[in-house]
Amino acid sequence: MSADRKTVLVAAAVLIDSEGRVLLAQRPAGKSMAGLWEFPGGKVDAGETPEAALVRELREELGIETAPENLTPLTFASHAYENFHLLMPLFACRVWQGEPHPREGQQLAWARPDEWHTYPMPPADDLILPILKKLL
Repeated sequence: MSADRKTVLVAAAVLIDSEGRVLLAQRPAGKSMAGLWEFPGGKVDAGETPEAALVRELREELGIETAPENLTPLTFASHAYENFHLLMPLFACRVWQGEPHPREGQQLAWARPDEWHTYPMPPADDLILPILKKLL
């Protein structure tokens, strides 16, 4: 692995509804890995905690409001992509206000863990699916 590969910190949420389903978002055309499904979230800005970044990203991407105290750490992914290394803490969230709706051109789907295999995901997300299935 190249020593000069940049590490990108991305926080992601496993939004769990009252039926035990998880919200997945499909990356829109024009973005890297377009068409793949992922857990909502985004890059952590300089000086920002992963929890604060996730609250901001959920508001921007989905139009929902939550708070850091509603985010429970679950696991993390560490994965080397061709041009960067991804470090992604993953949080569970069961409490939010508003109905998630796509605000950035993405498609959304509520899926049970036994349905996740029908949603192609980026390699970093694929790596954590077995862990998540045990935790949820």
